[in-house]
Parts: sequence; structure tokens; C-alpha cells
Amino acid sequence: MDKLKMHSPNITQDNIARIRDLFPGCVTETKVGGGGVMLAVDFDQLRQELSGSIIEGPQERYQLNWPGKREALLTANAPIAKTLRPCREESVDFDTTKNLFIEGDNLDALKLLQETYLGQVKLIYIDPPYNTGTNLIYKNDYSISEAEYMQQSGQMLSGGGRLTTNPQTNGRFHSDWLTMIYSRLKVAKNILSDDGIIITAIDENELANLSNVIKEIFGEGSYNHDYVSVVHNPRGQQGTNFSYVNEYLIFVYPKNTKKYLADFKKDEVDARNLRDSGTESDRTDARNCFYPFLVQSGKIVGIGDVPENHFHPESANIQLADGTIQIWPMTDHGDEKKWRYARQSVESILEKLEAKPGRSSIQVIFNKDSGTMRSVWANARYDSSEYGSKLLDELIPGAGFTYPKSLWAVYDCIFAATKYDKNAIIIDFFAGSSTTAHAVFKLNADDGGNRRFIMVQAPQQCEPDTKPYKAGFKTISGISKERIRRAGKKTLEGQCHKGWNKDIGFRALKVDTSNMDDVYYAPNALEKTTLDLFVENIKPDRTPEDLLFQVMLDWGVDLALPIAKETILNKEVFFVDGNALAACFDNRGGIDEDFVKELAKRQPLRVVFRDAGFKDSAVKINVAQIFKLLSPGTEVKCL
Repeated sequence: MDKLKMHSPNITQDNIARIRDLFPGCVTETKVGGGGVMLAVDFDQLRQELSGSIIEGPQERYQLNWPGKREALLTANAPIAKTLRPCREESVDFDTTKNLFIEGDNLDALKLLQETYLGQVKLIYIDPPYNTGTNLIYKNDYSISEAEYMQQSGQMLSGGGRLTTNPQTNGRFHSDWLTMIYSRLKVAKNILSDDGIIITAIDENELANLSNVIKEIFGEGSYNHDYVSVVHNPRGQQGTNFSYVNEYLIFVYPKNTKKYLADFKKDEVDARNLRDSGTESDRTDARNCFYPFLVQSGKIVGIGDVPENHFHPESANIQLADGTIQIWPMTDHGDEKKWRYARQSVESILEKLEAKPGRSSIQVIFNKDSGTMRSVWANARYDSSEYGSKLLDELIPGAGFTYPKSLWAVYDCIFAATKYDKNAIIIDFFAGSSTTAHAVFKLNADDGGNRRFIMVQAPQQCEPDTKPYKAGFKTISGISKERIRRAGKKTLEGQCHKGWNKDIGFRALKVDTSNMDDVYYAPNALEKTTLDLFVENIKPDRTPEDLLFQVMLDWGVDLALPIAKETILNKEVFFVDGNALAACFDNRGGIDEDFVKELAKRQPLRVVFRDAGFKDSAVKINVAQIFKLLSPGTEVKCL
């Protein structure tokens, strides 16, 4: 009986096999440690196959390169022997939800998901670290070879995949960031559907580099559009006296989806109208951008409070009894506007502002010493700090999450990408506070869709002196999960389309070491004198449900499918999506032929047993024959 491989696919070997199909003479076999044989590419021969002249050595060519690129490609392709362990106590509606929340390194998560969701994800929306020099990025560890990696059960070293700051003083400032994003996008490409779209938010620091990485991975024609969506980007680098004000969305259409591009601006209007029909509006969520500056004798002396029940009076300038003038965000023509910066942001730059008479009102601008006369009001609909912070603070008072993404910026992107597929799968593998999950709930409630999400967030530790930690959150992923819980309940309190199934749950899964012990991956490395110690090849702290999810990953079964448990002849059996998969992980040596026959009568598409569960070797040998007779279409494997 064949065993499940229980690790993610070896993309390198798959790629070599594709090369062999095109150029058989360029692929050979080579020996590896332990006496095994694997395919290898004769690169000199391959270079000659692809050339119209004699190849004597390296030649110049157009390409994007940086220190660490080869390692990034290696780590993207290398298999890992890890798994996703279910965590029922942190989930919501575990048994019925179609949504997933994965806690762990996003590169590991993507590798584990790529077989199960190959070509199935309609939208990948990510807001990766902007590489400002102070925020955190994932730093891969290449200090272990692939052979050593698999020999040690495929586990990364303790420092692998860690989050780290990337200061500009680092000589590999851009290289480290490129290495991080390249490997993740390379793997993410595998899960994108034929009509799928990738949208990435980025600022000036890595816009050009990210654009080139995307062109290399997805093809020159796929990179189609970059669109300024956020007027104030607080995470961007500070300019001479104030921050950059643009944030960019890069749209990637890898295959045949350019039809969305022409409609995108129209989609924005449609999305705004759709959401404004509910209980919230742009104005409500941007209320902290509506406040008065207080001016005395032509100088700004302070900032007024944000009104509770209305934004500002009809006039831009209000004269108070003590001579103070309140300046509200309104044009010279009487049209209402909002300030470019939220109230809390302006407090730190107040000395850089001055009041200047306009044609019919006093305006607030940056003073001449700041190097610009830029106005501090804006027409743009989005403000990352304002929208994101206000919504999150309302949901989780005291969470203090730094610069969450605007709900509506993500909402509009999801609407535009999935308006023709309301059952789409959306993944965000830089989930942060899970704004994307919140936006999926809100959009489904508005238009009756049943979109599903997969959120991935590393368990980044909150520092003890920060607001999140004091509010009881030890990790960013903890905030992320709590936001989904509360956002779901909040969404149900508003108007909900009758077509929505009201799925506000999620299955919490955690990236962890494989459930299988080292002996499972390298049995030949054991000495005969120690074999008795390894009769059981599964780690002792793993539950049957842990094993089930690793089997589902290995077999490419959707992790959101319904799971049922039944007792057959005193044995606990898991049934996934009816008969899609049956699994019995009994390890008491009680699996006999009567039980196997009873299970075979159910005719599952796949069935898996635990090696230690069989009564004796004779039963194990007969399992395949029993299923061949009673359920010939069943694929049978064991752990």
C-alpha cells in the first residue's frame, strides 16, 4: 500500500519534468545522498538548445537581478514537511464556515495551500511591508540545503522565516525586500485562477522594483495598471517636511482578464453606490477628517474637536465671540471637502501650517518654509489612517493597531475583481488586521454574494509597552482574528442581502511542524537496533483531527469542506464532504477485515488508515484487495 508523501510538492522536479518534455536531451539523472536518483538539468546543453549560435559563456541579457535572487527561487520551489493544524477554540462556526484563517509564515502557508487551491483563487489582494526602513519584513534563512532540509523532516531552522526590521543602512536594503516578495509571489502564482487578478498595494519605496518582479513572474503583458488610491499614506517615508501622499495599487492580469481594467473606474462608482445604500457612508467613516482649525490674529492657535452629530456648518469660516475664527474644510465655492489629514495626524505638523486668506474664505496651507504650498484638504475618498483606524477602534476599543488599511479601498477592489463571480475565493497573505475579511463580509451583505476568504498572518509579537499588548493582544494575528469575529457580528446588525448565506465564521489553522516523526521521511537513516523505538511514526502530541487536515492537504482536498465523524464497529471515522474522503486513525491495532469491509461498503473516493492501527500485517496486505472488490474506485493509502 502506498504512503502519502505528507509534504508540499517538489516544484523543482516538476519544472525539470516540463523541460524534459520540450528538450529530452537536456535532462539527465544524477545520484543524490542515500543512493537515490533524481532528475537534473544539463544547463550547458539547454543554453545551446535555446541559442542560434555557439554558446561559449555568459552573455548580457535584459533581466532583474539582485543578491539573493537565486536563493529566493530555490526557497520558492523547495518542498516543506509542515502542516496546518486546526484550532477549534479560536474558530467561529468551525463545522459550517467556508472561510479560513491561517496563522504562520505566509510562504509556508502558500506552499501548503498550492496543491489544494491550484488555479482556484479569483483575487489575491496583498498589502505587503512597504520597506520604509523601520517596519518588519520576512527574512528567509538559506543556511540549510534542500537535502539537509528534507533529511531533518523538512523543518526550517529556528531563525527561518522570521520577521525583522530592514533599515536603510543595511547594504541589502532593497535586496532583502525583493527576496522576500519574490518567493511569495512565485508560489502565489500557482493558486491564481485562469481569470484571476492580483492587486498589490505599495508606496514609492518599492513601486518600481515590485513592478519589475511582477513582470518577470507573471509576464510582461500581465502588468497592466497602477492606480493612485490613497491620498494620505502614513506608512510612507517622510519627505522634507511631510509624508508622501500617494499609495499605489498594482493590478496584475496574468491571463485573459483585461476586460476588468476598462471597467475599474466604473466599478468604483458602482461599489460606492452599493455600499452607500447600507447603514454606513464615506462621510461617517471619515469624520475625523472634519474638524475646525482655530485662528486668532491670522495665526493658527489650535485644532477644534470633531463634532458628534454633524461635520461643519454651511460656512467655511465661523467667527466666535472671543474673536477666534473656526476654519472648516470648504472650497471658495462653498463645496464641502475634508482635510487631507486626520485630526490626530495634523497635531504633529501644526507648526508647519499657516492660515492664508482665499477669495472668499481663509484657507489652511503648508507654510513657505516647508518647501511647498500644498493644501491640506483633499477630494479623495480614501484615507488609510482615518478609515482604517476609526473602524478598527470602534470594533476593538484600545486595540491600537498601526495604520490599518481603509475598508472601502479593499471593498472596491474586491467588488471590481469579483463582480462576475460572487462565489469567488479571495486570499490575503499579508492579512494584518484582516481588513480584507471585513470587506468580504460587507460586500457579501450588500450584494448577496457568498465569497470566501483565506487570511494568512504571522503571529508577530506585540511589544509589552504598546496599546495592543495592554488591551490583551499578544500577537498581531490575535488582533486579526478578533477583528473578524467582531466584524462578522457587526455586519449582521446592518442590512443584509437575502442572497447572502451569512457565513461570518472562519476555521483557524496554524502552520506547524509535520505531524509525522522524522522516521516517516528518512526511514533508511535509522539503524536496525533502533527500529523498535519507531514503530509509531506519528508525533505523540498530534490529534486525529491534526492528521486529517494534513491528509486533506496532501490529497488536495478543500480545507473548508464539511467534516463529519461516525463510529463504525467501535472505530471513529472522519468523512469529509460525504464520501470525498474517509479517514480512520485508530492506533490500537483493532482495524480488522470486518471493519475494512464495512468501510468499503460506503464507497468513499479516498480512504486513509494509520499504519499502527491494523490488527496485523495480513489485514494491512488485504486492505487493497477488499476495496478492489467492494469499492474499486477508492484510492487507498496509509500513514
